[in-house]
Amino acid sequence: MKKKVLISTGGSGGHVIPAITIYNHLKNTHETLISTDLRGLAYLDKSYNSVVINTPKLNNYFLMPFSITKILFLTVKSFFLLKKNNISILISTGGYMSLPICLAAKILNIKIFLIEPNMVLGRANKFFLNFSTKLICYSKNIINLPSGIHQKVTTIKPLIRKEYYETSTYNDKDKLFTIIIIGGSQGAKIFDELLNKSFLSIIRQVSIKIIHQTSEKNIDFLRNFYSQNNIESKVFSFDQNLNEILRQGDLCITRAGASSLAELSFLNIPFVAIPLPSSKDNHQYENAKYYKDKGCCWIIDQKDFDDQKFGKFLLELTNKSQDYITKKNNLQKLNYQNTWNNINQKILKIINEN
Repeated sequence: MKKKVLISTGGSGGHVIPAITIYNHLKNTHETLISTDLRGLAYLDKSYNSVVINTPKLNNYFLMPFSITKILFLTVKSFFLLKKNNISILISTGGYMSLPICLAAKILNIKIFLIEPNMVLGRANKFFLNFSTKLICYSKNIINLPSGIHQKVTTIKPLIRKEYYETSTYNDKDKLFTIIIIGGSQGAKIFDELLNKSFLSIIRQVSIKIIHQTSEKNIDFLRNFYSQNNIESKVFSFDQNLNEILRQGDLCITRAGASSLAELSFLNIPFVAIPLPSSKDNHQYENAKYYKDKGCCWIIDQKDFDDQKFGKFLLELTNKSQDYITKKNNLQKLNYQNTWNNINQKILKIINEN
């Protein structure tokens, strides 16, 4: 009889992408169920066996009594959900949305596996660490890891969606140097406005193509900008086949979410990370630093952004400088033996050995 596994996630891509990747690794060997909040449903199609647990945030002081009451209610709901489905393993990708399901799993003495895709241990994962069987992460040097629990830490290669392993190489040698901008479907002001000045400074000297992800409200503005300045471009908000878009890139300018960087790294695309300054515990900077320390990317602090300096920097990269080539080679070395099957076997070993 197959073991029954519930994978808990929240609504952001940073939580959902590792969750659906784990789901696809386990669906052939385990009975799998995925829980998410209402935001996370946008990432899930009908092929996923899913249930909604819409956990409220706890950062509003005035709504705190209501939020705590709702979390207690959702913990009871989670208790019966786990019991009804005879769940024997809970895998959580962290975040406040994991609180009810992890509390219920602890009460039922269900094995809890925590996944931390960031280079900084999240607060929810830290809270449940003592109750967990294993903490699965991408580096032994994860920040904020308490002392005395290193025996619970196990590492795997970054979780990457299966379609990325099936993405073919883009071989159009005559194409323009293509810069991809990943601001997320919610957009990022610095990517939609400040980068434009840098592009204007280099198009006088070299032809480029821009593929730009932004929010729905900024699509027309950006399309007009690129059109008026005769820059070949594609502007979009959300695309299920992002892997097919990314493979066209020579360079990516991005925030530093763990999943985004892992996917760019796997596709061997050098990237410039501009970490979100407001990310909790500065985890986006630490995510990018992991790759920078391995000679795979560049990091720019948003507050120090200078459009003229950045334009000169981009111009060097469009000429595929030695620095660019080195980064590309280092990415290739970093992803040596990173295959779907290798990751699959490692995950199965981790959850079955205890």
